[in-house]
Amino acid sequence: MSVTVPAQAAYLVAALLFIAALAGLSKHETAKVGLRYGMAGMAIALIATVWLAVDADIEGLGLVLLVVAVAVGAAIGIWRARIVEMTGMPELIALLHSFVGLAAVLVGWNGFLLVEDDLDGEEARHLDLIGTLGIHHAEVMIGVFIGAVTFTGSIVAYLKLSGKIDSKPLMLPGKNLINVGSLVVFAGLTVWFCASPGIVPLILATVLALALGWHLVASIGGGDMPVVVSMLNSYSGWAAAASGFLLENDALIITGALVGSSGAYLSYIMCQAMNRSFISVIAGGFGIEAPAGDGDTDYGEHREVDAEGAAELLKSAKSVIITPGYGMAVAQAQHGVADLTRRLRDAGVEVRFGIHPVAGRLPGHMNVLLAEAKVPYDIVLEMDEINDDFAETSVVLVIGANDTVNPAAADDPSSPIAGMPVLHVWEAENVIVFKRSMASGYAGVQNPLFFRENTQMLFGDAKDRVEDILKAL
Repeated sequence: MSVTVPAQAAYLVAALLFIAALAGLSKHETAKVGLRYGMAGMAIALIATVWLAVDADIEGLGLVLLVVAVAVGAAIGIWRARIVEMTGMPELIALLHSFVGLAAVLVGWNGFLLVEDDLDGEEARHLDLIGTLGIHHAEVMIGVFIGAVTFTGSIVAYLKLSGKIDSKPLMLPGKNLINVGSLVVFAGLTVWFCASPGIVPLILATVLALALGWHLVASIGGGDMPVVVSMLNSYSGWAAAASGFLLENDALIITGALVGSSGAYLSYIMCQAMNRSFISVIAGGFGIEAPAGDGDTDYGEHREVDAEGAAELLKSAKSVIITPGYGMAVAQAQHGVADLTRRLRDAGVEVRFGIHPVAGRLPGHMNVLLAEAKVPYDIVLEMDEINDDFAETSVVLVIGANDTVNPAAADDPSSPIAGMPVLHVWEAENVIVFKRSMASGYAGVQNPLFFRENTQMLFGDAKDRVEDILKAL
């Protein structure tokens, strides 16, 4: 289907709005404006698609199905966006990535049925005439492969993030050999398909890609899932771009390239922050590079504190650093934490926040929650900006964080999170850890911080405990 000039212009405007959206989303202050740009761009792209269908003389049932699909998808999207909790955003995003991957697979198969399955048809003759039939063969295989890997990989990420399957990494014998072998086999299937287009190599490539996507993400441990979400975001972008080439749709190509490149760059930044290899992320299974530690290590007894005791420590403190994690998001404690911050600052206490690059289960998760609670941006600092200050801090409040403040990452080479940079909260004079229980974190490893002499545990719901501290103050 050739794209008309008006539709092409609309797609170009939509693409420019998507670029403006990414620019806006790069800062908290302009995030809402960025979202509006993205919404406007998507609305224009959808209208242009319907316009293109009408201009191509698609009538009757076909046009009705198109409009109904857009309406149903919009209704479901609005419904899910309204009811989802912030803590449920990571798994929702992973699920949405799976839809992009599935769409790419279906577009690839449609391209095959339209061209390769009918080499005497009009579309195949046209592509052969302009010398791009061979390119189309490769586009079909690449689009299906990327889409299928994204589809099953995103499903596994969703299942892990939502707790429906174990977050521990799958450790199959010869894991790396399986991944490399799959890529070699896919290359051979692509050569076969391009030389002699047929349904057999396409089926084999689809099944292979579905299995590879599952294995790639299943091999990654729960502690590294934030990077996986970012990686899948990149995969979904390239899947969309591949669909754009097959559909000759510039908006999909541009948008897919934007999402793919930005997701890849974000993954690279996060890998640096976690001291992981970017190539290992792409290959999958980087979460088990370090050998598993001994989960039976005896760290001694932990000490407990109540809200009144915590309040007394805060009253006498000169400086306080708050390190939030996923537990704060679950408890919806950010507003209470913001009130506590204002109360302490009014009393002359220096209060700052230390944010780990992968705090929560989504990049920027904690920053969004704190911005929602009206915490000033200038006291919310990244790990590299604040890590050297813990040693001179009176009190550190660890609210719902676990793996990101685990000293085993720095001290225990046998730990599954060995080498991952963490917030050095244990260097402070006093550490108060807000937790529901002594359970291990999402990475499934025990945290020696809880047993240190300068650490006290404040058990219970973080929101309730913060409110108790406010009352005691």
